[in-house]
Amino acid sequence: MALGTLEVILISAKGLHNSDFFGKMDPYVILTYRNQEHRSTVAKGAGSNPHWNESFLFTVCDSVSELNLRLMDKDTLTSDDFLGETRINLEGVFNVGNIPETTYNVVKDQNYCGELKVALTFNPERCY
Repeated sequence: MALGTLEVILISAKGLHNSDFFGKMDPYVILTYRNQEHRSTVAKGAGSNPHWNESFLFTVCDSVSELNLRLMDKDTLTSDDFLGETRINLEGVFNVGNIPETTYNVVKDQNYCGELKVALTFNPERCY
């Protein structure tokens, strides 16, 4: 059972399918681990290749080993558009402590629709 803090560094995305007919998309990411949720800033006007370079912390207190990242496009007059998602298996980072920048496929309706670059660090809690 893993116990500690998971740091997720959301770096960037590329090749996202454009959901806006006029102008560029304003993408953001909803990061979910168990019942904990964080939301990135909106990359206003960034289009298909946004950059965030943002860090998020999650408390790990059991053996749940999946992080979900949902990419969304912020819209003003209508509801936000779902662009796709990726699920990251965390067993590797729980075992080795650090996974450098890695690219994960973004999928929507079982179709590839871009890539998301993320780095992960797990800091286990010391037991004495």
